[in-house]
Amino acid sequence: MKQLSRCTWAKKPLDIEYHDKEWGVPLRDENKLFEFLILEGVQAGLSWSTVLQRREDYRILYDQFNPCIVANYGQDKVASLLNDAKIIRNKLKVHASVKNARAFLETQQEFGLFSTYLWGFVDDTAIINHWQSPSQVPNETDVSKRLSKDLKKRGFSFVGPTICYALMQATGMVNDHLTTCFRHQELK
Repeated sequence: MKQLSRCTWAKKPLDIEYHDKEWGVPLRDENKLFEFLILEGVQAGLSWSTVLQRREDYRILYDQFNPCIVANYGQDKVASLLNDAKIIRNKLKVHASVKNARAFLETQQEFGLFSTYLWGFVDDTAIINHWQSPSQVPNETDVSKRLSKDLKKRGFSFVGPTICYALMQATGMVNDHLTTCFRHQELK
């Protein structure tokens, strides 16, 4: 049986599953977008593999990433999150997740859907790149810089241009699968 050619970063089983089924797939589901917004912020300074290993625990502890519930987390819930070793217990990131839930809901209210707002940055069409090596894939772009600036203006935290670009990659706003990767053509 011929082995599939993948992007080089997908090495561990969870990474491979995520790469093959989710990364770069156009996503418009509101709760999933909120999940990725939070998890990409959590990833700051860490590897995506580290976040993926804790993803199911995050889903449970963060009420399936329902932004309406997370937006109403009080001090007791935040304290319990900060004491739970199943997630990354970074005080700034946990507080940012609650703040971001509130900003997410405000953005939803303004645009009808957060996906309408987010996908507006790429004119509602995925950007298809044709990278041939990992060194060509950028960490940020002009679009991710604009998105970051606007999210910050709306009260979001942990949404720098690099995090925003990772969000764009994860949610399929941009297809950064290498041209040698079997997913590049599938998602084109």
